[in-house]
Amino acid sequence: MADIAVRRVDLGYFVRPAAETGTGQCRVEPVLGYLIEHPGGGRVLVDTGMGRHPEVDAHYRPRRVPLAAALRTAGADLDDIDYVVNCHLHFDHCGGNPLLAGRPVFAQRAELALARGADHTLPELIDHPGARYEELDGEAEILPGVVILPTPGHTAGHQSVLVTRGDGTIVVAGQSHDNATLFTGDVLAQHSGVGHYPAWLHRILAFDPRQVVFAHDNAVWAPGTSQVSAP
Repeated sequence: MADIAVRRVDLGYFVRPAAETGTGQCRVEPVLGYLIEHPGGGRVLVDTGMGRHPEVDAHYRPRRVPLAAALRTAGADLDDIDYVVNCHLHFDHCGGNPLLAGRPVFAQRAELALARGADHTLPELIDHPGARYEELDGEAEILPGVVILPTPGHTAGHQSVLVTRGDGTIVVAGQSHDNATLFTGDVLAQHSGVGHYPAWLHRILAFDPRQVVFAHDNAVWAPGTSQVSAP
């Protein structure tokens, strides 16, 4: 049987204002989804792009790649998607969900509760016509070799997807970290025992990941960049 494939889906970019970057400068960030093609279980799309709202557009100046076009570039169509996973339910990760109505959407119960509250996301992206949630309370294997793992921090219900292939595990980490450099820092802290790192990091590293990919960074983390012993 063929191995599980993971393909990046380019959904555009937005401009994060200086007040949100911590650097005093604005920052342009990609918006990336990931298409998981399982030879025995269908296609899973992790994140679906940016929702639309006048205030959102004025604040973040997004440049969207329509979901259908982005999927075609990755070798799929909207009708090919069997399952959706949102790493969390902010507007820039679930914007295309209404286009995939009827498909099971895997989300942590805690995240869905937040999204149905005030000021978490765009409400019309959550309980849209045809929305169908598979609510999770923790870790779950949704297909053989495809595991959803809670990785709270950015939001209380944030989750990542771990894909175990013949050549190693690929972690689709979403916005567990804003970029690969921050992930590297936490891995080094965990290895050295110096500093702080998320309590769930040991669970990801137990899968001995070959690559870790992110929602807002084109860079890919690989273990060869972080195997540093404590002094």
